[in-house]
Amino acid sequence: MNDVKFFIEEENGNRREMEVPTDMNLNLMEVLKGDGYPIEATCGGMALCATCHIEVVEGNLHEAVTDAELDMLDTLPNASEESRLACQVPIDDRLEGVVIRLAHSQELA
Repeated sequence: MNDVKFFIEEENGNRREMEVPTDMNLNLMEVLKGDGYPIEATCGGMALCATCHIEVVEGNLHEAVTDAELDMLDTLPNASEESRLACQVPIDDRLEGVVIRLAHSQELA
């Protein structure tokens, strides 16, 4: 079993380390929601609502962006080139060392 370590940048700027096993077939939305972060995940991880909008602060998670995800991100007024939907980010080795922060797209719901 391999674990991946990544960081969540909190609103106050502090970074919280998370270590998650890569062999459970989870995505970032499920991990964040399960850890108590305020993610609505209204669509259940289908890339249809953007209530799991995150920003990549450090690292690169853009090699696996789908057209459906890009289409949904295009509907957000606060999306940037660093935006991703957490439901579309698998927990795998590409997440190692990445720093993310929750975007406040939940205000749109």
